[in-house]
Amino acid sequence: MSRPTKAVIDLQALRHNYELAQSLAPKSKTIPMVKANAYGHGAIKVSQALSDIAPAFGVACIEEALELRDTGIKQPILLLEGTFEATELKLAATKGFWVMVENHQQKEAILNADLALPLNVWLGVDTGMHRLGFQPGEIADIYKTLNSSRNISQPIVFTSHFACADNLDSDSTLKQIQTFKACAPVTALQSLANSAAILAWPKAQREWQRPGYMLYGNSPFAVAQENADQLKPVMSFESAVISLRTIAAGESVGYTANWTAERESTIATITVGYGDGYPRNAINGTPVLINGIRCPLVGRVSMDMITVDVTALSEVAIGDKAVLWGPELPVNEVASYCDTIGYELLTRMPERVPRVYL
Repeated sequence: MSRPTKAVIDLQALRHNYELAQSLAPKSKTIPMVKANAYGHGAIKVSQALSDIAPAFGVACIEEALELRDTGIKQPILLLEGTFEATELKLAATKGFWVMVENHQQKEAILNADLALPLNVWLGVDTGMHRLGFQPGEIADIYKTLNSSRNISQPIVFTSHFACADNLDSDSTLKQIQTFKACAPVTALQSLANSAAILAWPKAQREWQRPGYMLYGNSPFAVAQENADQLKPVMSFESAVISLRTIAAGESVGYTANWTAERESTIATITVGYGDGYPRNAINGTPVLINGIRCPLVGRVSMDMITVDVTALSEVAIGDKAVLWGPELPVNEVASYCDTIGYELLTRMPERVPRVYL
């Protein structure tokens, strides 16, 4: 591996964040969300690093679950979107996958399936996000029907998802909790809390909680929050300077010449670009750490390279370390320069970028 672009993954930080989630709701069981390749961090390595403390794992689909099972993960794996075809149900039953049921088609497929083993089911309730889940008014009948099926193992877990838990000033989360409370049986196992709710909404604590973004050391909030401030970023996205040049005032840099030097400037070229998941829409001034010092991105992001103004540095050389985001430069901050969120920057990082695990 000679190209210096890489994502360094700190597995001790990962475990710290998991343990923080567990400490905030000590009576809950904590299921790490490892969908989308563990938010870009590598689902296999992340799951292996947590396999001695996590009771189960959460993924989006059966393909992600099979990848984990085939590499030795033995815990139950929750399919957060359920199954997409009836043929997946037999596989889910034999592989020990837990299945989300959130619409009538999925419900009927389970009821009519010829299964050798019963399925563990999570029953999705739409409490206000209006994305997935049954309506609260129909949950009682659906629960009764599923509960009587030989294809379903007891107990059924009731679950829902918050739309605005990252907004600490919104009353939406409390309204969703009340809606859920009104329709979920008191005796049923329940799951409500995502990362934001684990950190800031204790009324959302139930038997199961589902940390995702916080697990990777990043705050879901736009403001400081006492619990989120204890998180440790897991990924450091790194590269290096591969070229240096001095340009005169009035000279431009990069495609479309969208940045022009106002003074004689030293420009460092870094070997990372949108082909590596660094956002093309990062604007001039987006911070990059060169030898630990913040320097501004200048010029358009290319497929394989970016250019940075390092005029203010007293010393800089080819081979010097560049950090695109990490513990000293939060991915949320970089995302704010790109009109997006840190979730997107992490999850769209391609396989081209080697993951180096500490």
